[in-house]
Amino acid sequence: MNPLLLFLLLFAGIPLIELYLMIEVGSEIGAIPTIALTIFTAVLGGLLVRLQGLSTAMRVREAMDRGDMPAIEMLEGAVLLLAGFMLLLPGFITDALGFLLLVPPVRRSLLLLYLRRSGVLQQGKASGHQPPSGQRPSPRVIEGEFRREDDERS
Repeated sequence: MNPLLLFLLLFAGIPLIELYLMIEVGSEIGAIPTIALTIFTAVLGGLLVRLQGLSTAMRVREAMDRGDMPAIEMLEGAVLLLAGFMLLLPGFITDALGFLLLVPPVRRSLLLLYLRRSGVLQQGKASGHQPPSGQRPSPRVIEGEFRREDDERS
């Protein structure tokens, strides 16, 4: 797809569709309830993103403590950032997509699908699994010499 067309669609098409939908909803339920609903979804989304972000940060820490690479968890954090941005934008379509990205199984499935299609992740492999032999890789040791500067001064 042409990048200019994609840019035009993202930054002109989506806001116009959102505006049309907000006008339609406002004509059905009124302007004040529509504005209140938009603010409510932004606040609720912010709280949910914060909770899930803390949960993801804890999973990253646990994976690092085990010595694993928390790649999937870090990508989930980036998707949560995108979800938070979408929830802060006024509009019902972006809110629906943002709330959809807050569902952990949906978020993880979308990430794994993207990683498999891009060739980064092969079928059957996921973050946090041990090597096939069941043994952890040995730690990398770098040998060298050092001297302390403060020992020479005294």
